[in-house]
Amino acid sequence: MMTPRLTLGPVAYHWPADKKIDFYAKIADEAPIDTVYLGEVICSKRAPFFDQHYSEVAERLIRGGKTVVFSSLAEVMLKRERKATKALSELEDYEIEINNAAGLLTIDGRAHRIGPFMNVYNSQTLGYFAHRGANHVCLPVELPSSSAALLARTASELGVGIEVQVFGRASLAVSARCYHARAHGRTKDNCQFVCEEDPDGMPLTTQDNQPFLRINGIQTLSHSYVNLTDEIPAMVDMGITDFRLMPQDIDMIEIAKAFAAVLHGEIAPQTARERINALEIGAPFSNGFWHGQAGHRRIEAMGRSLG
Repeated sequence: MMTPRLTLGPVAYHWPADKKIDFYAKIADEAPIDTVYLGEVICSKRAPFFDQHYSEVAERLIRGGKTVVFSSLAEVMLKRERKATKALSELEDYEIEINNAAGLLTIDGRAHRIGPFMNVYNSQTLGYFAHRGANHVCLPVELPSSSAALLARTASELGVGIEVQVFGRASLAVSARCYHARAHGRTKDNCQFVCEEDPDGMPLTTQDNQPFLRINGIQTLSHSYVNLTDEIPAMVDMGITDFRLMPQDIDMIEIAKAFAAVLHGEIAPQTARERINALEIGAPFSNGFWHGQAGHRRIEAMGRSLG
């Protein structure tokens, strides 16, 4: 059985360049992460703030023993976004993760990864992408375990890696409009990058003031953090090869250490859950999607150890 790998998804939020550089330096030096995804996935307007730093960050991560993969935009509508997607597909030194079908037009048969925004829901779709050169697929966060198990079997037959998000806010939707800007009385074209004020997403509440969702530019996220620590042993058994943490504005080093310890059989899932709870993150945890229920729910499931 393949040794399971821990991955770190691309930063979805508009963090300042200095914050991102410091974040990735710590990941390189301190986090037991196998693969790090880099790139602006949500809003092309943010890209110029960090484009000049990617080479430096990637090299630092590689020195830290990480595999670096560059992720494409989830939404491609403008000429500059098409050009950016094409330029990404032409990178020679790094693997590429495609999050929009526009990337398939320029990948030209080269081996690549399929990201969670591409909605691989069944074996036929997985087979189609594998036939076009995909060697790795990250499943949408809303897929239940029964579907993930079926896709993991298909992926194994095709020699394709299969990845599931096990921690972080769930991406629920992306839109052509920017609600983040509109909430501040601005337009998408004149947003003045107000999303930078919310490094973990803008809270959205119900009419009776209950936390509901988070807004990140054009993206709608869950309020809760997906947390699948208890489910990891079963996921390994079903053939999931890669386990994705999504960066949040919290102590991601400790999060990574807890998940890595479970994957390597060093601690039980319950111990990892207790360590994560001790961080006092300030948001509820959820695993409803994985259990085929409402995504915001937390289903109690005592996980066994991999040791």
